[in-house]
Amino acid sequence: MAISGYEKAAMFLSSVGEETASQILRNLEAEEIGKISSYMARHKKTDKTKVEGVMKEVMEAVTSGDIQMSGDEYIKNVLTKGLGDEDAEKILEMVSRESPLESLKWVNSKKLTSFLVTEHPQTIALILCLLEPDQAAEVIQQLPENISSDVAVMVAATERIPDSALEEIEEVLKVQLDMSKGSEGRTFNGTKVIAEILNRCDRTSEQGILGKIEEEDEKMADSIRELMLVFDDLEKIDDRGIQAILKELNTEDLSLALKTAPAGLKEKIFKNMSQRAAQILKEEMETKGPVKVSEVEAAQQNIVKTARRLDEEGKIVIAGRGGEELIE
Repeated sequence: MAISGYEKAAMFLSSVGEETASQILRNLEAEEIGKISSYMARHKKTDKTKVEGVMKEVMEAVTSGDIQMSGDEYIKNVLTKGLGDEDAEKILEMVSRESPLESLKWVNSKKLTSFLVTEHPQTIALILCLLEPDQAAEVIQQLPENISSDVAVMVAATERIPDSALEEIEEVLKVQLDMSKGSEGRTFNGTKVIAEILNRCDRTSEQGILGKIEEEDEKMADSIRELMLVFDDLEKIDDRGIQAILKELNTEDLSLALKTAPAGLKEKIFKNMSQRAAQILKEEMETKGPVKVSEVEAAQQNIVKTARRLDEEGKIVIAGRGGEELIE
């Protein structure tokens, strides 16, 4: 389960000592202090791995400039208080080794897009391969249509990025985004990468890019579709999986998303709810009235993201993904 921001803050403050924690809390709003204090009181003992993860996140935010602190020595002291000398050194070393390409995750997508739009599509494609799918989706949707489709084709065709290409990209990043340090060559399944990116794009962008890919390479487009999860695919999930997904959803998203859902999927959703919950959902759908297409698509995307997360965590299985069938 994901850790909330307040819980992370509680872990951090519980680890850095009373003096440092009190100085930080002094600058927060009363409501924020209350929520953080509640988590601090609730967790008498915290997993060391989680604490280290929170400390590393803080260090990365400081390194990126998102958080301003009083110099390296202060940061080291805070980490040492929380983790001890050895673990603090490990995290400091880990962050210092971050390459320009890894540092891209801290760059605002608009800033990154404005820089990339002047680069060759092949360069853009290679950089998108190196981003997290959510960030890459934000970027590809902001690119001009003629560029985004070409880039998508190149991402899908990428199987390996040679060291020389990585070095050239890093040189560009050093100049354009004021970054430094090195990296190694990497192997990629470009088809999977672009499928992950398109899964996070809005439907208009997804369909436009896939249509362009299909014009150039129908087989590649089919391979991408096999790896993608769309809202209608939820009908392929077994009842236990649907129940797991429903536990994570709110009625608002469901009532919107089911507006344009196939009859089979609606029936599957209702069947896996209690009679009372299904009745409430149906009534909300009837009384909601006309809604914007964008609202429906956003709700469907939220549900798809939940299904994808549960699939990745191994909590549900989606039949037919990647061309695989299920066996009993």
